[in-house]
Amino acid sequence: MKLLRVGPAGAERPALLDEDGTLRDLSALVPDIDGALLADGAALARIRAAIGARILPALDTAGLRFGPPVRRIGKIVGVGLNYRGLAAETRSVIPSEPVLFLKAADTVTGPDDSVLIPWGSEKTDWEVELAVVIGRTARRLESEKAAMGAVGGYLAAHDVSEREYQFDRGGAWVKGKNYETFTPLGPWLATPEEIPDPQALRLRLWVNGELKQDETTADQIFPVGEVIRYVSRFMTLYPGDVILTGTPAGVALSCPEPKPYLRAGDVVELEIEGLGRQRQVFKDA
Repeated sequence: MKLLRVGPAGAERPALLDEDGTLRDLSALVPDIDGALLADGAALARIRAAIGARILPALDTAGLRFGPPVRRIGKIVGVGLNYRGLAAETRSVIPSEPVLFLKAADTVTGPDDSVLIPWGSEKTDWEVELAVVIGRTARRLESEKAAMGAVGGYLAAHDVSEREYQFDRGGAWVKGKNYETFTPLGPWLATPEEIPDPQALRLRLWVNGELKQDETTADQIFPVGEVIRYVSRFMTLYPGDVILTGTPAGVALSCPEPKPYLRAGDVVELEIEGLGRQRQVFKDA
């Protein structure tokens, strides 16, 4: 299933994109798309039954805003330097264990909402990423197979980053990862059966129409199952938590000087196979 949340910010309603590309209203079946729903097998079964019975009303998409596909995110765990191509491009040593950081849930926006460039920022950068949404509580998982069983769905994500704050201001990466609007998600959450192999997805990102990132998740150093297993050994994962699994080569940070960091008016578009497309106009805060 492809699950969405549509409508004005703060007043989104649950929806579904069917196989014909028609947007369907789910508000009569479930109150929202969140961790509680992803952990509720009976509720998911009701949605599937309604799809089969063809009883879900269609929604008019004209002028309709797409919000973040999952509400009430508990935490966002990011993985740094998880693509071989990016490690080579930045001349970094391939990590022996995943590099983790946290993003605040209040950085999340819809896939086409504007992104704010922090006041005084000179190094705002792009990062297309595959995101995983957890569907059941996970603690100290022992295998990648067990970890994949904890997946509630997949999302396209944009891990917007401010590199000066991230690398040049001391301390942890969180300074460069947590400005408001820095985590656009969506347009939809694809349940696991929609993505049979998360290590075979093409990711692309364009800035002002110019292709900047183009890779597949096969280039990941630590695959999705290993990332989830690893994270679960350091913190408990709950339904609705999100893991950003890293970005491939092609970020502004890796470009020769003068590096083409984002400025007000720039347009970033990104797409992940099976997970839809985003478009953001960048604006000064």
